[in-house]
Amino acid sequence: MNKTRMIVFGLALGSAGLAAYLAQGFLKPQKEVVEINKVQTEDVLVAARDIAMGDRVDIASLTWKSWPKENVSPIMISKSTRPDAVDKLKEGRARNPIYQGEPINEKKIVLPGDKGFMAAILPKGHRAISVRISAETGAGGFILPNDKVDVLLTRKLPGSERQMSETVLTNVRVLAIDQTYRQDDKGGQVVVGKTATVELDPIQAEVLSMVESSGQLTLALRSIADSGTPELGDDGPQLTESFANGSRGSAISLSRWGVTSYTSSSK
Repeated sequence: MNKTRMIVFGLALGSAGLAAYLAQGFLKPQKEVVEINKVQTEDVLVAARDIAMGDRVDIASLTWKSWPKENVSPIMISKSTRPDAVDKLKEGRARNPIYQGEPINEKKIVLPGDKGFMAAILPKGHRAISVRISAETGAGGFILPNDKVDVLLTRKLPGSERQMSETVLTNVRVLAIDQTYRQDDKGGQVVVGKTATVELDPIQAEVLSMVESSGQLTLALRSIADSGTPELGDDGPQLTESFANGSRGSAISLSRWGVTSYTSSSK
């Protein structure tokens, strides 16, 4: 073999080895390098479901959710600064609608004792009206907010010393009652309430305000079993027939713009 052939043969071997080396590099699986940018997060309080205006903000409607720390604003409630926020807000009512996933803003929630709380819990088209009560006329202090009561009127018959009692309203929801406690002579606790606030529609509120001035009102506590049954239903507060249509007697009347529209039975 001459010198020229040896050089050519050596170059060929070198080229083949270089090609094999390069091919091995290209065919070998490449390791993918993924750069992960770690974003700092913070748990903030958000709505776990849609909360309509006036709805109660209970524990099931609140949850903690991770939020980019740089996007947490001062109006948001963070778990690091207020870990007890759920317990603090669970008795509140939504002043405005709050949608699922929306961060909770305390300006949208009204708590018991805050201004506007009563207006927040009133259903649309209803009114809150207070009536005077005592321990004797308020079921001995056993009536509590959200209980249902019947409202009874006791008054003197016209031109007579006789008294009569009749039911004015049924199935009335109690919104609030000013219960206080004091010790009696034996050291026990006695519940004393002076007023009860109930939920009525505008006409029912007018009737109740009118009859309160004509006698003594008594709240009769209804059984919880009376609500939601097919026989008794739960259609909200109802005026009894004699106060609703004025078809029997005219001992008590309600006039609006000079027109008598409601009367009670004189029996």
